[in-house]
Amino acid sequence: MSSKEHGPGGESARSSAPRSPSESVTPDDARFGHLGMSRRGGAWFRIGFWLGLGATVAWLAAQTVLQISQLLTLMLLALFVAIGLEPVVAWLTRHRLRRGVAVAAVVFGLLVFLAGFVALIVPPVTQEVDALVKAVPSWLQQLHDHNSTLGKLEDHYHIVATVKQKLTSGSATSVLGGVLGAGRIVLSAVTSLVVVVVVTLYLMVGFPVIKQFCFRFIAASRREGVRTITDEILIRTGRFLLGNVATSAIAGLATWAWCWGLGVPYPAALGIFVAFMDLIPIVGSTIGGVVVSLVALVVSLPVAGATAGFYVAFRLAEDYLIMPRAMKYAVDVHPIVTVVGVLVGGALLGIIGALVAIPVAVAIGIVLEEYVFARADAS
Repeated sequence: MSSKEHGPGGESARSSAPRSPSESVTPDDARFGHLGMSRRGGAWFRIGFWLGLGATVAWLAAQTVLQISQLLTLMLLALFVAIGLEPVVAWLTRHRLRRGVAVAAVVFGLLVFLAGFVALIVPPVTQEVDALVKAVPSWLQQLHDHNSTLGKLEDHYHIVATVKQKLTSGSATSVLGGVLGAGRIVLSAVTSLVVVVVVTLYLMVGFPVIKQFCFRFIAASRREGVRTITDEILIRTGRFLLGNVATSAIAGLATWAWCWGLGVPYPAALGIFVAFMDLIPIVGSTIGGVVVSLVALVVSLPVAGATAGFYVAFRLAEDYLIMPRAMKYAVDVHPIVTVVGVLVGGALLGIIGALVAIPVAVAIGIVLEEYVFARADAS
C-alpha cells in the first residue's frame, strides 16, 4: 500500500471529507436516522399528551367549581358570619367561659332577638290576614253592585270572567307551575339557611383548631408573622360586621321615629324589619323603604309620598355619610374603597359578594403594607 492510503492525511482525510450527493447512505446511518426521528416523534407525542391531559383536568375542575358554586358561596357566607361573631365569642372566653358555652350564649342571644322580632311581626300580620279574609265576601258583593266602584270596574274590565277563563284554560297549568316554582324557591331558601347555620356553628366552635391547622402549612420561620397578620384581618372583619350592625340599627331607629311621628301603623315592627333589610348592601335599604312606603298608604297618599322621599334622602345619607364613616372607623378603609368594593363585590357575587368585599379589601391592604410596600421602601 502507498503512503497516500496509510500515511497521515490518507484514509483519515478521506473519511473526514464531505460526502457527495451521489454517495449512498449505509444501513447504519439509515438505522440511526430513523431512531432519531422516532425519538423526536415520541417527545412531541408526550408533550401533546400532557398538554391534552392538563387541559382536560382544568376543564373538569372548572365545571366542578361551577356546579358547586352555590354551595361554595354558602360556605363563604358561613365563614364570614363566624369571623364576624368571633370577637364576641373571644370576649366571652376571656371572661372564663368555655368556648362551647360562649358559642351557645351568642346563639341564644340571636335566637332571643329573632323571637322578639317574630313576636312583633306576627300579631299585625295575623290581624291584616284576618281582615283580608273577612273583606272578601264584601268585595264579591260589591262586584255585583253596578253602583259601587268595584262593580263599575267589573262592568268595564269583566274581572270575574277573565279570572274564570284563566283558571279553566291552559293558563291554569302555568299558574300551578308558578306556584310549584315558588315552593321550590322557598324550600331552597330554607335549605340554604340551614346549611349556613350549621356550618357557622361548626366554624365558631372549632375556630382556634382550624386556625392552628391552617398555620401548619406555613414555614415555622414565617409562621409568627402570618399569625399576626391573620389576627389583624380577623379583628378588622369583626369590626366591619359590628359597624354594619350599627348602621342597620340607625336605620331601624330612624324608621321607628318616622313612623311613630306620622302615625304609620306598626312602627316597632317596621323599624326592626328595616334594620334587618339594611344588613343587605346595595338593595336592602331600598326594599325596606318600599315596604314602609306601601304600609304608609294606609294613612294617606301624601304620607306615603313623604315616606318615600324620606327613604331616598336616608339612602343617600347612609351611602355617602353614615356607612363610609362607620367603616373607616371600624376597619380603617377609605370611603372610596368602601363604595367601590361594595359595588364590585355585588356585581361579582351578588349580596354575599357585597358583604365580603370590604373585609377582602382590608385583607389585601394589610398584606400589601406588610409584604409589598415594606420591601419596596426597604430596597
